[in-house]
Amino acid sequence: MDKSDHSMLIDFYEFTMANGYYESAHRDRMVYFDLFFRDIPDHGGYAIMAGLESVVEFIENLSFSDEDIEYLRSRGMFSEDFLAYLADFRFTGDVHAVPEGTVVFPREPLVTIRATAVEAQLVETYLLLAINHQSLIATKASRVKHAAGRDRTLIEMGARRAHGVSSANLGARAAYIGGADTTSNTLSDRLYGIPAAGTMAHSWVQMFASEYEAFKHYAELYPDMCTFLVDTYDTLRSGVPNAIRVIKEVLIPKGISKYAVRIDSGDLTYLSKKARKMLDEAGLEDCRIVASNALDEYLIRALLTQGAPIDIFGVGERLITAKSDPVFGGVYKLVATEEEGEIIPKIKISDNPDKITIPHFKKLYRIYDKEGSAAADLLTVHDETIDTDKPLTIFDPVHTWKKTTFTDYSVKSLLVPIFRHGERVYTLPDIEAIKKHCQKEMDSLWEEVKRFDYPHQYYVDLSEKLWNIRENLIRRHADD
Repeated sequence: MDKSDHSMLIDFYEFTMANGYYESAHRDRMVYFDLFFRDIPDHGGYAIMAGLESVVEFIENLSFSDEDIEYLRSRGMFSEDFLAYLADFRFTGDVHAVPEGTVVFPREPLVTIRATAVEAQLVETYLLLAINHQSLIATKASRVKHAAGRDRTLIEMGARRAHGVSSANLGARAAYIGGADTTSNTLSDRLYGIPAAGTMAHSWVQMFASEYEAFKHYAELYPDMCTFLVDTYDTLRSGVPNAIRVIKEVLIPKGISKYAVRIDSGDLTYLSKKARKMLDEAGLEDCRIVASNALDEYLIRALLTQGAPIDIFGVGERLITAKSDPVFGGVYKLVATEEEGEIIPKIKISDNPDKITIPHFKKLYRIYDKEGSAAADLLTVHDETIDTDKPLTIFDPVHTWKKTTFTDYSVKSLLVPIFRHGERVYTLPDIEAIKKHCQKEMDSLWEEVKRFDYPHQYYVDLSEKLWNIRENLIRRHADD
């Protein structure tokens, strides 16, 4: 997909609103939009921010070709002045965002846009597309890796079940950020530097006169990367014995000590236990066992609880599609405008309390306790600061009598500047740095927040100043 295609990946109503703004007094009005989500996928305790690199690339390349302008002209809805504006378009606003790999929670601004109304409207669709998809997959991968444990390998192998090309490639990138150790997707390795790996399919085994011959030929070709797929015919009577034979005949004489068997069907607990026993009895204690076949965090947890001696998990469709909860649910809402240099907070009211927005241009702070664990997040108005030399009291924004006071603590501002006046001021980290940041973030969470069932609620509170602004706006609109 080329730049022009990305630029036109915009919901049509963004163009109708942008044209309307351009033809009205709102043409140059500065506005603030927040991108945030309301619910954590799978009823989990946390989510992982991903997709910022895609957002940066989109904003830097956002322009409209002659063909784009002609298409819009053909619709007969847009003024020639607006089309001329689009022909010379470039983003000139400010962007603040939470870095990729950061643990995030509902109602927190992941991205804040300050720009003219026209510009802010035109970037909405792609921002939501990028952040929603990649944060969803990164979150799912983090859960799967947490189930597998840090000492076991997680392979992302879902390209063939992904919902399209970009879903496969960017999904692999997001999964790597969230916790996957490698991928089956070769293109994602070339594009993003994610280590790709793979050995054989059942068709390889079927192609030869015997399973033994298939294993032997592969071992002779690729002695340093042998994983034998042992369930083509009979895992325990044929597959594992033939793998043992080839390991002893071909690999061990070459001094190779890294090899594995893979089980892709059947009762993975039973078969892995039996295979482990056979391998150990053959003196191949170092041989690792790989398991695949429609796995997710819940099945992996069950396998390990049952004592399955599995070292590597290959997870495909349920990771790349986030099958159990395939929508991240991020939204993009107006939170403020500027009038003669003054920031005017805006709020969306709803009969559903969860859909009432948090107004104003904000800062997002993470509060760490004296052990260095993330204890809570605090949203403040943009001009507020926290003096860590003084006690900090926060309160539940719904049940306001519930308060916590920190005396020995530290804070970190999570929103960082990405663009100022249309110029990028943020250096995009490489994929390994993002992955390490994500692991550090996960290490800062209490285990209770990371559990799958009824996780501990991590609090996102509002400063007293921000809470008062929100409540006053709610009351004002209720009286209108």
